[in-house]
Amino acid sequence: MKMSGKKKEMQESSEYSAESIQVLEGLEAVRKRPAMYIGDIGLKGLHHLVYEVVDNSIDEALAGYCNQIDVTINEDNSITVVDNGRGIPVEMHEKEKRSALEVVMTVLHAGGKFDKDSYKVSGGLHGVGVSCVNALSSRLTVEVNRQGKRWSQTYERGKPVTPVDLIGKSDTTGTTTTFIPDSTIFQVMEFKFEILAARLRELAFLNKNILLTLTDRREMVENGNGSHPVTERFYSERGLPEFVEYLDVNRERLIDKIIYINYDKGEMPVELALQYNTSFSENVHSYVNNINTIEGGTHLAGFRRGLTRTLKKYAEDSGMVSKLKFDINGDDFREGLTSVISVKVAEPQFEGQTKTKLGNSEVMGAVDVAVSTALSNYLEENPKDARSIVQKVILAATARHAARKARELVQRKNVLSGSGLPGKLADCADRDPAVSEIFLVEGDSAGGTAKQGRDRRFQAILPLRGKILNVEKAMQHKIYDNEEIKNIFTALGVHIGTEDDSKALNVAGLRYAKVIIMTDADVDGSHITTLIMTFFFRYMHELIENGNIYIATPPLYLVKKGKSEKYCWNEEEREEAVKEMGQGKDSSVTIQRYKGLGEMNAEQLWSTTMNPETRTLRQVTIESAAEADHIFSMLMGDEVPPRREFIEKHAKYANIDA
Repeated sequence: MKMSGKKKEMQESSEYSAESIQVLEGLEAVRKRPAMYIGDIGLKGLHHLVYEVVDNSIDEALAGYCNQIDVTINEDNSITVVDNGRGIPVEMHEKEKRSALEVVMTVLHAGGKFDKDSYKVSGGLHGVGVSCVNALSSRLTVEVNRQGKRWSQTYERGKPVTPVDLIGKSDTTGTTTTFIPDSTIFQVMEFKFEILAARLRELAFLNKNILLTLTDRREMVENGNGSHPVTERFYSERGLPEFVEYLDVNRERLIDKIIYINYDKGEMPVELALQYNTSFSENVHSYVNNINTIEGGTHLAGFRRGLTRTLKKYAEDSGMVSKLKFDINGDDFREGLTSVISVKVAEPQFEGQTKTKLGNSEVMGAVDVAVSTALSNYLEENPKDARSIVQKVILAATARHAARKARELVQRKNVLSGSGLPGKLADCADRDPAVSEIFLVEGDSAGGTAKQGRDRRFQAILPLRGKILNVEKAMQHKIYDNEEIKNIFTALGVHIGTEDDSKALNVAGLRYAKVIIMTDADVDGSHITTLIMTFFFRYMHELIENGNIYIATPPLYLVKKGKSEKYCWNEEEREEAVKEMGQGKDSSVTIQRYKGLGEMNAEQLWSTTMNPETRTLRQVTIESAAEADHIFSMLMGDEVPPRREFIEKHAKYANIDA
């Protein structure tokens, strides 16, 4: 039997032999699969490069050799990180037969973190940190001040282009790293001041008495002494208690003191601070070696176990809960709690989707003991605070009972049976969640246009009436009573409560892969988007983490001249269109400003905002859960002064359409 040319070719190309196995030398592997090492090649991965370099300096600080770290965003969008640590060793590496500095910068899994004597604990434990940054930078220069001398080496895409040069004398010690990310790898190249500031602020709280400075040379500000680059300093004297104060600045305190626990009796230092407030949400932020463990893990389980057992025992011994007709569970003890847990583990094992869930079993017991010991003492010594906490717990248990009844109304027996879906939902034909998407639309009129314009095979529409409830200020049972929120739960097919956690969101029945918020491009529309986002952040956090939430971006303008027309999403595009179509004269073209979705017909809405081929969707992500918590509580809470201050600070960015 003869084989056709094409078939033969296919067979040859699909042969899997020893020659097919590629061995990626040195840092080539990082360049081939960057996301494996830094998470992604978007905004998150770009900023991760800075964190890796800063983490090295923090490790020096943890070892007791560094107390100042300066991060600068330069004019060309490169980054410089300076520390006053010992400086990376430059001596000849015995095994590698080249400078130790070059080994650290160019070899994966090389570093002092594996030698237990060099660093007791460290953030970057895989030894991939700084060599990854080097591999993914088009150019990187490192300067080392050490033993009275200054050394320098430059690399391009991970390969040394100069030797380790002695460039002069030095009376200081430390390492200076300057790098510019490789534009052939990253989708975005612009560093965001706010994202870096949030991480440095977090690091300052987690590691007290270290001064971290962030300078942005791309933006100058005027003061009495001329113009200076934008600079922010982060320094914490007390550490975690200050972190909790920062998170709770917009919430009303329930107890006067912040409970601070620093337990360092074993191999594993446990540090935590907690505070009760009058809100109804639980905000616990956990860290292992300065890494934010957003999925929790054994340290969080230990904390919850220790807290529940100690408070329950105190409440029962005091006789305050003897008259309750129902049981109190673990969730009730955590309502209105803001806490930061930080553990230092010599050899952490991470698991979970994002590698941010701690798996070390021994940590649970250590945190449990630390919490129960210190908390028991605190409650005995502060009976007034203890009573306030127990009263709050009883109130939470009572509200939970009411919320459960309300929640039961929300949760459908069978998500995909089609029964019990909200009457206003225009569902899609496809039952496969992976290809389905739902638009949460402001008002019935826009909802009607969206229903006409959509592709009903995979697009569902849920119109929301008016402004949904501000969940930041409402009790749980009020939230579940709210008609619009009930409709969102029911339409999405999700409910509260998993096997592991009765408060977590159960996404097993999620009916749509994309949940798209679509509101008018005006002040009211932005407010509705913010209210919906607050709800998702507080009650459907998992959907944001899993990347299910998006914001649609309808155009602001339609520029027309004769038969030609162009949609514009911002002022720059409008000016460009006027320049192109009307030779720069507004009078020679017709400009339509869309204030609402209802002003568009179904076809226009489809082609600009809903068609997957032509639309622009913004995915909602959380870079720093702690920072998001602080901002949501400030913008959506009761306190006006911090909100005013925030608005005034950021007013220059606002484009108010009068």
